[in-house]
Amino acid sequence: MRRSWAVGLLIISILAMACGGAADVDDYKAAFVYVGPADDGGWSQAHDVGRQFLADETGIETAYTELIPEDATEFRTVAEAYIEQGYNIIFGTTFGYIDAMAEMAEEYPDVIFLHCSGYLSNDSNFGNYFGKMYQPRYASGMAAGSLTESNKIGYVAAFPIPEVIRGINAFATGVKEVNPDATVEVVWTFTWFGPEEETQAANALIETGADVLAQHQDSPSTGVVAEANGAKWISYNTVYGQEAAPEAFVGAPVWDWGPYYVDVVNSIINDEFAGGSYWGGMETGLVSWYEEQGTIDGAVSGDIRSKVLAMIAGEFDPPIIEEEFIDNIIGTVSP
Repeated sequence: MRRSWAVGLLIISILAMACGGAADVDDYKAAFVYVGPADDGGWSQAHDVGRQFLADETGIETAYTELIPEDATEFRTVAEAYIEQGYNIIFGTTFGYIDAMAEMAEEYPDVIFLHCSGYLSNDSNFGNYFGKMYQPRYASGMAAGSLTESNKIGYVAAFPIPEVIRGINAFATGVKEVNPDATVEVVWTFTWFGPEEETQAANALIETGADVLAQHQDSPSTGVVAEANGAKWISYNTVYGQEAAPEAFVGAPVWDWGPYYVDVVNSIINDEFAGGSYWGGMETGLVSWYEEQGTIDGAVSGDIRSKVLAMIAGEFDPPIIEEEFIDNIIGTVSP
């Protein structure tokens, strides 16, 4: 009996040495790189709220660097500094980091790279992730179409890339569904976070008669212009920016990155991560239309709410159009 017990201990010891021990959260550190300020009220803040959720839920050590432009050299400098400090999960949270992250994934096979909004990945240490933001964009377009009195809606747009173009088309499709007489005019700023450029674009749209403004950028500047001119405002990314223009604020297509960050980090810890792509819709909770949670009770019709509920249930999906603008949009995809 004693001999069997000793043999059992020996077998367990050999297996433990062979496996090297299971990984746990203390074996990992996650760094986030933001293109804008971590408190911008928009895109970068949504990611930072997700980072904090990740740390609270898993106990993993995290850090972030803000205001890193979409430049390969600048991203690489920040990411390599984190790797030297022992960070082995790197989140790059804007499209323009894509090439640098693809290159670094090859150079650092023991580091996990996760790129937001891109299309490149491998089957080992490089993944991309994003959400079907065009779904709540569609809902926000229905809200805009039901609220406009001038039948002129303005859209302050960032960069003419597929992500932005499909969002504008989904918004305009929603407008058209509830108000076929309304048009959506697009002005490009070529910024993600550019309060001055966004202000100028929003003012230009107000001057054309727009009484509802929407946006794709990260600051609340469009909302400030809307409030100053008695217009309505559909924000983006988070609801934190509504404090800048509470009277104009209608609602917002928003992100909730936290649960995804927890899931993907747990998959890494459990040795289940295999690169690839993630694209979550409203049914996952990654993206949502904030009004659906009751921010403007009664201001939009039951039809809008029913469409939102259908998207949450995975029973409805607006069309994806990225090559050109639909016919109720004033503007061009190639400015």
